[in-house]
Amino acid sequence: MTRECIVFCPPDLSPQCQEHPSLISPAERVAGWHVSATISPISIEESPSERVPEPEVKPNAIGRVLARLSVLEFPAKDYVEEYLRHLHRRNCKYTTLSSRLTALQLFLSFIEDVGKSHIEEITREDLEAFVEHEQDRGLTMVSVKTRLCAVYAFLRFWHDKGVVSSELLVRKIRLRLPEPLPRAIDPDDVNRLLAVLDEVRDRAMILVLLRTGMSIGEFLDKQVTDVNLAERKIAIYEAEKNGVGRVVYVSNDALCALRAWLCRREPNNVLLFYGQSRSSLTYHGTRLMFMKYLKKAGLGHKGYSLHCLRHTFASEMLYAGMRLECLQPLLGHSNIEVTRRYAKLTDRTREEEYFRAMEIIEKGEIDGDYRLDS
Repeated sequence: MTRECIVFCPPDLSPQCQEHPSLISPAERVAGWHVSATISPISIEESPSERVPEPEVKPNAIGRVLARLSVLEFPAKDYVEEYLRHLHRRNCKYTTLSSRLTALQLFLSFIEDVGKSHIEEITREDLEAFVEHEQDRGLTMVSVKTRLCAVYAFLRFWHDKGVVSSELLVRKIRLRLPEPLPRAIDPDDVNRLLAVLDEVRDRAMILVLLRTGMSIGEFLDKQVTDVNLAERKIAIYEAEKNGVGRVVYVSNDALCALRAWLCRREPNNVLLFYGQSRSSLTYHGTRLMFMKYLKKAGLGHKGYSLHCLRHTFASEMLYAGMRLECLQPLLGHSNIEVTRRYAKLTDRTREEEYFRAMEIIEKGEIDGDYRLDS
């Protein structure tokens, strides 16, 4: 008995690239199908060494956090556990649960040090003392505010259950945060950086970060199936911070770098980018790679970070004329005011007005006297 076998022959691609059908557009994919000569059916038995092992079942987010909680020592642990379970039911991520546990451990340990063991005894003065304690430890104001917000959310939860007094929540402590400008990489420095990217994987990584505006956390989680090269899109099914999905787009230079990497990568690895051991990349490892190329380009002294690639993407898009309303969803910002920070770097009207006025001043063409209103 014979049957017809459909064979896929992608045109004009190397044997390595043929392992990645995602490199081919839908039209090319259809054109590549043809009917081969008839062949006899073959029965293939899988040897024990070839069998794919069952995937290891990993503990879920709440299980990991509660396991960590069980070995810690601080007062009101049962209250913290119930609050963490509440966050888990609200579908909070592991990173959220873990950061809340850290903040509450620090706060309740501090409360214990001042002689209190029950959350009903907490006062506003305790909250103020905790803020000062965290500042004295050298934490940035952003970190202090993040931990204070975690403590207030915990107290709000137990206030709604009638455990904590409403006096703690009537006049909350307000911390004034600095408003620094986003740090973008200078255009000349971008060119110098791109010129020294000599590894195929590393060039693809940095160009994808630079041209899509993805955060490093979103980037490290990307899988091959998230990429659609035919439509030049990368899907972010759930954003790292707000949990909202979005689509980002791939530029021509990033597309070429990505194609080159997909031709060389291990085809059986589901991750888009991975380390030397074929395991997932870490932030630390990615940062070391980035710093290596900064030093190679002579930019190691300028203090650029991985996050500067995201800032550079946003700034360049605004310089090129993109409206804030379009940039906001590309960056995944829930509030357009966050996106508006980049407008301070790219306000050409203000810049033009300044130099127009300064030209008049430098030419001495100002008429009249300066007078103070009496």
